[in-house]
Amino acid sequence: MLEEISAKIRENFEAKDSVREDGLKISREIVRECRTATFALHGQDFEKANNSIEAAGKALEKLEILFKGYADIYYAGYVEHAQQEYSEVSVLRSLLKEEGESKNLPSPDELRVEYAAYLNGLGDVVGELRRHVLDLIRRDSFEKAEVFLGIMENIHAILMDFDYPDAITKGLRRKTDVSRALIEKTRGDVVNAISQKKLETAMLNLESRL
Repeated sequence: MLEEISAKIRENFEAKDSVREDGLKISREIVRECRTATFALHGQDFEKANNSIEAAGKALEKLEILFKGYADIYYAGYVEHAQQEYSEVSVLRSLLKEEGESKNLPSPDELRVEYAAYLNGLGDVVGELRRHVLDLIRRDSFEKAEVFLGIMENIHAILMDFDYPDAITKGLRRKTDVSRALIEKTRGDVVNAISQKKLETAMLNLESRL
């Protein structure tokens, strides 16, 4: 009897382990495509970004099918990480493509990701927007830089509303704290850049009058 029980358990574990290995490969593929898309977005290559995001979305659908009936593996962590990356790059694409317009942002339901993964992805968007703001500062696009700084602040304010245990939000509190620090640094960078530009303009005007 014990041999039969053991054989049945082993069969179950073998199947589950095989699914897990396949899921890990797909999850890595998703993360890789999302990071490729992120670099493309910062380079204004929206076509390349779209292709990678589409590939990541299809891979997420594969995960959903693969893990049907294996909820314990689905919620093990790496699927959520892949969903976070996908949420992050999808929101980032919308913001950069629409130049800061946020009314058409994709929702977690549209992306078919867990709510906690979506919120954590939003937290990571703040870091990518800081990078975009710094690029704008280098191009002397201060008005746009202030627009995106405002979006960073809005995201942080939204995340602050989700004061729930980590068991529910999956580490969102830490992401929220990190985003606050990034916003403070970015605000300082924007203010300093604008002040420096005003000073340079004033000195040039003074020089032209002398």
